[in-house]
Amino acid sequence: MPHELAVINCGQLVTLAGPARPRVGPELRELSLIADGALLVSDDRITRVGTRATIEPLIGGECEVVDAGGRVVMPGFVDAHTHPVFAGTRVNEFEERTQGTTYQEIAARGGGIQATVRATREATLAELVANGKRYASWFLRTGTTTVEAKSGYGLTLADELKILRAIKQLNDETPLRYVPTFLGAHDIPPEYKARRADYIKLLVAEMLPSVAREKLAEFCDVFCEAKVFTSDESRQILVAARSHGLGLRLHADQLTLSGGAQLAAELQTTTADHLEHADAEGIRALKSAGVQPVLLPGSVYALGSSRYPAAREMIDAGLAVVLATDFNPGSSPTPSMTMILSLAATHLKLVPAEAITAATVNAAYTLNRGHLVGSLEAEKIADFVIHDCDDYRELAYFFGLEHPWQVYASGRLVYERAQSRQNRERPDASVNDGALGFRQRTASWRGSLRRYR
Repeated sequence: MPHELAVINCGQLVTLAGPARPRVGPELRELSLIADGALLVSDDRITRVGTRATIEPLIGGECEVVDAGGRVVMPGFVDAHTHPVFAGTRVNEFEERTQGTTYQEIAARGGGIQATVRATREATLAELVANGKRYASWFLRTGTTTVEAKSGYGLTLADELKILRAIKQLNDETPLRYVPTFLGAHDIPPEYKARRADYIKLLVAEMLPSVAREKLAEFCDVFCEAKVFTSDESRQILVAARSHGLGLRLHADQLTLSGGAQLAAELQTTTADHLEHADAEGIRALKSAGVQPVLLPGSVYALGSSRYPAAREMIDAGLAVVLATDFNPGSSPTPSMTMILSLAATHLKLVPAEAITAATVNAAYTLNRGHLVGSLEAEKIADFVIHDCDDYRELAYFFGLEHPWQVYASGRLVYERAQSRQNRERPDASVNDGALGFRQRTASWRGSLRRYR
């Protein structure tokens, strides 16, 4: 028999129900919110969404019931740009940047990405998976249930495959859903600095065929920047990736106006990411090609920069904007999408509703998952979060907090905060008993999460 779950007494049920496509313009503010809402789940799928008055009569005797206590319930965040598998940290570089050394200066002397490459090459697959499980628990406890996961800290065939295999193992062994991206073109490794063409040949002739043959990635990404991979080099790599059936993404116009937006438009990539230096011409090109911009204000903040992407201009141009954390050990060491919502409000001037849409349903469409996650609708996967707040705008307003009270992935409780606000309504005894039985059935996942918190 399928397991039935009901979530009732949702003060605000933020469904994001709407057209089956990315949202643009005024649609970004339309959250399809249901006051005093409820939803029904069967196994891993949502079956019904509506008001509490319409859903409660449908609850059967064997159904597990969770009382949300008047809290906000909304889809799990979909983080469409992360680098979640690596070894070591770069806390020393962080400290140097506080004293005025720039990211580019650190990279020029062999730090930055290359520092993480060295540590990751030395790590075993098991060590990378263990680190990844720790970070998976961070994503879950902050309300994220799906991530796009890039490689890029190996830069050899063996090490890039090692990272992608770690991502696959994490997808199989944690509740977090991973969508893998091959980013072998993250930087030129030091052993190829004097022979760039040979590294690009390695990417095209060996790495991409091996990744495609093992089905280890769904997308290919390139860091397009004059001092990393030029537009011509990026085009060569992405065209080869497309020939192997991979979707295309692009780090574009992050550090300089490098022509990344125009290249993304030319190749009709799925996304163009960063775009801190993209100009009006680049924005028009992205709109004409239907490329979704993925904006990463966390990296601007963490690098101490003041140049944020022109988000309002992108929205006004009709682009389906996405927000993501850029979680990585160097330029954006945060898994917290609620922190990104706050930065989007204060620095990108998105209203909270726009930011939530950009971090859920719009992000899901960049991963070819819009039909599965990103909104709370019948037949979609039951990835949802009960946030310990009264109004969805509090997610951006009260920053620096972990708002989730409970997190569900595929209909299973995968994170629960030890203590919740004392002034909440309390479920009655029957609801407590039902929730306890459900928690017992998910004890193995929760036990794993505890070990890596």
